[in-house]
Amino acid sequence: MRKLFLLSVLVISSFALKAQNVQLHYDLGDALYQDELNGRPKLTTTVEMFKPDKWGSTFFFVDMDYTSKGVAAAYWEIARELKFWKGPLSAHVEYNGGTSNVVSFSNCYLFGPTYTYNNSDFSKGFSLSAMYKYIQKIEKPNNFQVTGTWYLNFAKGKCSFTGFADLWMERDKYTNPYGDFIFLTEPQFWVNLNKFDAFNDAFNLSLGTEVEISNNFGTRDGFYVIPTLALKWAF
Repeated sequence: MRKLFLLSVLVISSFALKAQNVQLHYDLGDALYQDELNGRPKLTTTVEMFKPDKWGSTFFFVDMDYTSKGVAAAYWEIARELKFWKGPLSAHVEYNGGTSNVVSFSNCYLFGPTYTYNNSDFSKGFSLSAMYKYIQKIEKPNNFQVTGTWYLNFAKGKCSFTGFADLWMERDKYTNPYGDFIFLTEPQFWVNLNKFDAFNDAFNLSLGTEVEISNNFGTRDGFYVIPTLALKWAF
């Protein structure tokens, strides 16, 4: 399951704007790992929304995976940054959950501090969150998660490099039989067509890729690198 945390929200939040986008990913995992990932859904759509307000900001996304028979999995995350003060620190509260034709995803509740940095022209930045993570109805529900995010806009906004990295503990012999720690990172590279002279400024289509790099993720044993081919339309 793809976990997309759109890092450009760091930039958007600085300007107090709202943003939404829809993404379509063609997943190459089935082709690259024919034995291990045979039958893995090839298409995933993602809907994201970010909206700041005077008390912080709200972000959510919904992923849906598709096979020829229809929707095979659905997953969503919603996060709230609370900030009643000036400075780079905010209080982070988050929920994760979903279901699929194979297995249900446990309800996860997270909270902790977030540190955010943007440079003066908002062309690059990062955030770091250290969170307590409660995973409902597993053998040992009390865990932790560290999340780092980054963004880099370059070539006069024509290209964007964004991503996140998660490291968390999940101690359960059924949901994570290969070890207590799970690592997941999903760097993305986008070419933003509306920044080229040949396209209208309102043509908000981006072409790009995402690479899922993981270890012991999704009940898989070991290290995997799974790229996608992707389209994104921003509203």
